[in-house]
Amino acid sequence: MREWLTLLSGCLCLYFSALGQVQDISLPENTHPAVEKAIRWFQTDNDSSYIEDHTKDITFRIFGSRKYNYYDIVDHKRNQEVLYRPNTPFNIGFGVNYKFLGINIAFNLPFINKEDKYGKTRGLDLQSHFYARKMVIDFYGQFYNGYYISSSKGLLNGLNALTPETKVPVRPDIHNLTLGLGVQYIFNDSKFSYRAAYLQNDYQKKSAGSLLIGAELFGVRMRGDSSIIPGKLAKDDFFNNQRFDRTGIVSLAASAGYAYTFVYKRHFFLTLSLTGSIGTNYSSLSLTRTDNKIGKFGLQLNNTERISIGYNSKRYFAGIHYMNFTTRSNSPVPDTYQRIGAGDLRISVARRFKLKKKLF
Repeated sequence: MREWLTLLSGCLCLYFSALGQVQDISLPENTHPAVEKAIRWFQTDNDSSYIEDHTKDITFRIFGSRKYNYYDIVDHKRNQEVLYRPNTPFNIGFGVNYKFLGINIAFNLPFINKEDKYGKTRGLDLQSHFYARKMVIDFYGQFYNGYYISSSKGLLNGLNALTPETKVPVRPDIHNLTLGLGVQYIFNDSKFSYRAAYLQNDYQKKSAGSLLIGAELFGVRMRGDSSIIPGKLAKDDFFNNQRFDRTGIVSLAASAGYAYTFVYKRHFFLTLSLTGSIGTNYSSLSLTRTDNKIGKFGLQLNNTERISIGYNSKRYFAGIHYMNFTTRSNSPVPDTYQRIGAGDLRISVARRFKLKKKLF
């Protein structure tokens, strides 16, 4: 199953890489006008004084990255919370971009993980972010098994979830499934380029930004062998004294935001991006004490932050990239909500090579 999911992720990467560089594709003469119009819609006429296109160069990169997700149970009336985190690995990899083709291969460095402190997490993270010229497409496919409690604001009674082998409370029985898709349209695509900061096949030479508008669809499931809210709490009234071993959330939201790249002396850059989303969700809980299932529609609030800083030129790139997505979903229990997030921290060094002849 894991191999098939990895193959699916690879196919999605190739598809959206092609979508992001569709301007390099020559259309046959007999292309249907409607198809041609749809494809041309994705094309961008770059302002060459702002953006230098290097998609016809071959770009090699090495990178280090850590993908993650998180799950928080929040009782805002009592100002209390339980924060769950997986023990995710740090990966080292390399990649290449040419025209519509983009491939990244990464390897896990298990000796960096502190399993003796944070416990073992097993799973698969297919989280991918595709930067087309006019669109950003975020795909989330996360499957995690094993979490630890990173914070509880003193709610746990003597850290009762500790084991002799670990130094923080761990829950190896908690499973997560997160599936989601976010799409944002970039208005000022002729002068602003996400690709310069995140794909390294553009070079943005002047400061510029863009308005962003889009939509997000998410589905999340968390389950445990026993109550996800730990036992023997210092305050039993947390979460209105309800206990559950399974939760499911489905949400739909519309988003809007802004992104801007500051360029200093044509080479040093700082890209900042923030979007907020509002919509609706349906949340359900499987209660452990009554064997009942409760559910409720509620307000959905999301936000996405992207930060990238580094150096860019005709041939060289070095940068740090951070992306974080957070959802806030109302729960069926009054004065409470669930917060689910995902993100990626990456360090990249890249070199572009100009080709004398086209590869294809």
